[in-house]
Amino acid sequence: MRAPLTGLAPVPVPSRTQYVMEHLTHAILTGQLPPGQPLVETELAARFGVSKTPVREALKTLAGRGLVVMSEYKGATVRTVDASMARSVYDVRLLLEPEALRRTVTAKADLAGARAALERADAAADRADRSLANRDFHRALYLSCGNPLLTRMLDDLRDQAALVSTVAWEAVPSWEHEAAEHREILARALDGDADGAASLLRDHIEGFVRRAFPAVENQEGQVQA
Repeated sequence: MRAPLTGLAPVPVPSRTQYVMEHLTHAILTGQLPPGQPLVETELAARFGVSKTPVREALKTLAGRGLVVMSEYKGATVRTVDASMARSVYDVRLLLEPEALRRTVTAKADLAGARAALERADAAADRADRSLANRDFHRALYLSCGNPLLTRMLDDLRDQAALVSTVAWEAVPSWEHEAAEHREILARALDGDADGAASLLRDHIEGFVRRAFPAVENQEGQVQA
């Protein structure tokens, strides 16, 4: 049984593709459309009150962002999250995000956005709101790193990382643990300890995947998801 898209009403908008894309993104990242959910163009077009063209274009964009999988034979579906996908996304974050935070702290950038996102996460009414606040917290840490290309690369991973966290918290509700780590990271950053904040963030990213997707050691003792 397909999950309904609640609270949406078709309205005239300048860009129907953007309208469809924004609402589909929210529905996917909040779990209204779970991993593996078929995304039928005719049904979505009727739901949003648009033709199939903006729906098709929105699905193509979401496929490029890693939230949707397009198949010639099966059509479009919400991307399924497994340990391999999670490890791929978080490996790249592990390489880029701690360094971006280190640069943000070194530049003495304003971190008010990160503090606000933490407060939103603490006050979140459900997992969906918490996941979106979590995504905003991490973006606030790297947004002022001073390298636009680095920022764009991390932005490209944001939705996939949020999808991973949504699925992971469904199985292992470890958000309180992650929230405590967020507070420690932010406190270190506000103290101006760039290397310390980056180190805590690195441990945070690694720890999340290990808890949510238990690792297996290969014969050489290296950890693999």
